[in-house]
Amino acid sequence: MAGRLFIFGVGFSGLEIARLARADGWTVTGTVTTREKADRLAAEGIATHLFDGTRPLSDAALVGTTHVLNSVPPKPADGDPVLNCCARQLREVRWLGYLSTTGVYGDTGGAWVDESVPARPNQPRSIARLAAERGWQALGLEIGAIVDVFRLPGIYGPSRSAIEQVREGRARRIDKPGQCFSRIHVADIAATVMAAITRPSPGGIYNVADDLPAPTKDIVAYACELLGVPIPPAIPWEQAAPAMGDMARSFYTESRRAKNDRIKQQLGVRLRYPTYREGLRAIVAGS
Repeated sequence: MAGRLFIFGVGFSGLEIARLARADGWTVTGTVTTREKADRLAAEGIATHLFDGTRPLSDAALVGTTHVLNSVPPKPADGDPVLNCCARQLREVRWLGYLSTTGVYGDTGGAWVDESVPARPNQPRSIARLAAERGWQALGLEIGAIVDVFRLPGIYGPSRSAIEQVREGRARRIDKPGQCFSRIHVADIAATVMAAITRPSPGGIYNVADDLPAPTKDIVAYACELLGVPIPPAIPWEQAAPAMGDMARSFYTESRRAKNDRIKQQLGVRLRYPTYREGLRAIVAGS
């Protein structure tokens, strides 16, 4: 049965979830950080409130909310801004969802990880994500709400993929032997979140990833093939690393493959884009 879903952070993933929820009959509201974004979403029929993570929303913004999803990232020094500012206003909510990251597993040297693997994050941003996961779980216990945590790897989709990088001349094929990442199409994130919301369950932790982890250089090469442009030569990691920013370089310090059996077996998810190949082909076809 549809209810009222409030999404903190109607960004790339949050907007896809909002659109799918509305198509399923849900009333959806949420937060953005700029008036311009609020106006664009209002034209689409999605009401939003400005939220910068420093002060609570008005109580009226959350009246009648039955389900809350948070996609706002925490800050390593300050913690989760939604929990910090708005936890008191969520006491009547029945379901809480949190978009986390597979980065909480840390570096596994490319080994597969499922949800039973202990979280051992290394990066400050991933340490903060794990703390936020536990904060949302604790709030759920306190108020008697179901809590689902969705651990996401690299997210891609229309306007944010290797296709756009190749077209804009930004794509680089960095070769770091043994390096491997999991990915997920934004449409499959939305479908998984809605499956969790609509299936009665005690709540859980879910790796939301596709079936084929791969090195970034393979994804760029396939995007070039689809666009009919030459595949650029691979750049050795030792040559590429010094020119990278700290954030980009940090992604290459870890390697892991995320198993997705749980979303299929417990939530009945069937991925629309089971690998990056289907996902990139759909992006090209829709552009």
